Amino acid sequence: MTVHGDQRRKVAALDQAAEVLLISLGGTIAMRGEHAVVPDLDGDDLLRSVPSLTSLGPIRAVPFRNVPGAQLGIDDVIDLAAEIRAAFQRGTRGVVVSQGTDTLEETAFALDLLLDEQRPVVITGAMRHPAEAGADGPANLADALTVAAAGEVSGGLGVLVVLGGEIHSAQFVRKTHTVSPAAFVSVTGPLGWITERRPVILTRPARRFTLSPLTAPKAASVALLTVGIGDDDRLVTAARDLGFDGLVIAALGAGHVPADLVDALSELASVCPVVLCSRTGRGPVLEHTYGFPGSEQDLLGRGLISAGYLDGPKARVALSLLIGASADQVAIKQFFGSLSDYTPVFE
Repeated sequence: MTVHGDQRRKVAALDQAAEVLLISLGGTIAMRGEHAVVPDLDGDDLLRSVPSLTSLGPIRAVPFRNVPGAQLGIDDVIDLAAEIRAAFQRGTRGVVVSQGTDTLEETAFALDLLLDEQRPVVITGAMRHPAEAGADGPANLADALTVAAAGEVSGGLGVLVVLGGEIHSAQFVRKTHTVSPAAFVSVTGPLGWITERRPVILTRPARRFTLSPLTAPKAASVALLTVGIGDDDRLVTAARDLGFDGLVIAALGAGHVPADLVDALSELASVCPVVLCSRTGRGPVLEHTYGFPGSEQDLLGRGLISAGYLDGPKARVALSLLIGASADQVAIKQFFGSLSDYTPVFE
């Protein structure tokens, strides 16, 4: 359900005196050091780096993890979702999560699947650590807190990612550069931006996809394999032999693989979920266009499951949570099928 107009304003009016919570996980935004930076700053340190927050109302920082983004796992995000639910049950107005950008898009998407909340949940981080010239952490954090405090504007949008002055949907955002402060983009464009400490929303996703109340007790082990020119079946066979609970195959183009992979993928799909996405990161997996061995029609006919418009990392997150929640093959196909039938129309 999406909150609109008067309902968003009513929710925001009730929450004006409530606090905004900053949950810090570490990452570049919280790093310092003399020769090589490591996570060291806590949430209170981060808040002290941002001037003029009094207009946003009460803000409280709580520690959760203090690790590089590369060290986070899906189980950490499951625990984080429980922490956020508990905070909202206590009356928290909005939540900001600060973390490393390496896995920020996956954390945001996992939270979006796990949380069916109307109050804002905003993820942010930094591309430059605090000791660098032009460090972007304080500005990103100020923007994220601004968005989280503005439930009358940002409520009902799902989990949001705020960096570089832009507001993105967790469904579509991706990290596309190793060092640029403008690394985070959405294939659909941003939902809006922050101007003069005010969030401006230009468009709203017409639909959200959540797993709630299907809450995963743990993350399942899912392999992600990216197909390249001339690949054979050895990595697929290794994934089967290593006992992964599922596989996401980031295929060529619109969902194609070399013919040498077909039999191994077909065999694996008979014993565990195998999800087919495109390595391009933009556009859906096709269903009815190509018919050669290893084409999308061939693979889907052999039991592979289309990821729709999801890229590999997001499809892996979704499959891990579904299997971890003991979803059967029918439920997994229904979830990904809803993505295959979905055109990302905005309001």
